[in-house]
Amino acid sequence: MNDEPVRPHPVLALAQAISRNEPAAVATVVEVSGASPAKVGAQIVLQSDGTITGTVGGGRLEAAILADAREALAARHSLLKHYALKEQGEDAVGTLCGGELTVFIQSYTPAPKVVIVGGGHIGRPLQTMAEAAGFETVVVDVEAGRGAVPGLQQIELTTDTYVVLITTDHVSDEAAMRQVIDSPIPYIGMIGSRAKCQIVLDHLRADGYAEDALARVYAPIGLDLGGPTPGEIAVAILAEIIAVRRGGSGQKRSL
Repeated sequence: MNDEPVRPHPVLALAQAISRNEPAAVATVVEVSGASPAKVGAQIVLQSDGTITGTVGGGRLEAAILADAREALAARHSLLKHYALKEQGEDAVGTLCGGELTVFIQSYTPAPKVVIVGGGHIGRPLQTMAEAAGFETVVVDVEAGRGAVPGLQQIELTTDTYVVLITTDHVSDEAAMRQVIDSPIPYIGMIGSRAKCQIVLDHLRADGYAEDALARVYAPIGLDLGGPTPGEIAVAILAEIIAVRRGGSGQKRSL
């Protein structure tokens, strides 16, 4: 009797990862010439926790493909890659089979998330624009003057989550910031005057929060586009989020 666990098909493993909103990469052999341990259609799935499902021939070839899959996951991109089953030469993987193959590595990553704390007249256009730009959006209602924002507790905060604090009072903004500042999010934007923002940041410094954590706070929020209307402010906020996410400068591109 075979006691080995039944392993899911690579496509099923990928579907399960996507359903759990977890990053994964699938490598599919799309072309083979000459001798190769992997045939056209062979697939392997790499999940963010390191779980591997399927095979593309094993050995050094599979190790090389998995290394490229890890890179694709980290960079959130897909690529078409050529491998030569030789010891030396261009694209060589260090084997003696002599064949060549092409593999398509596709990265699946959850949509980036914008969490809008406070909503209101700026939050509504920001939600619409962020969704149009490919972000998942979550609006958290706030009860003014409370020392906590309960709605934040149920939200998963990841390295691709961007939090916007646009409540009607500084107490709520500070309470929300204290709830998210220790998470791995790369961006916390807070609306308000420079004086108000400085007071909130000084409170956190006084309580021992490190400067590297506070460096993720963008306050006052948004790029300086000059627009005073709620819709224009929302554009400035989203532009800043995209610049942080993509590493952009926010400067003019024209010469």
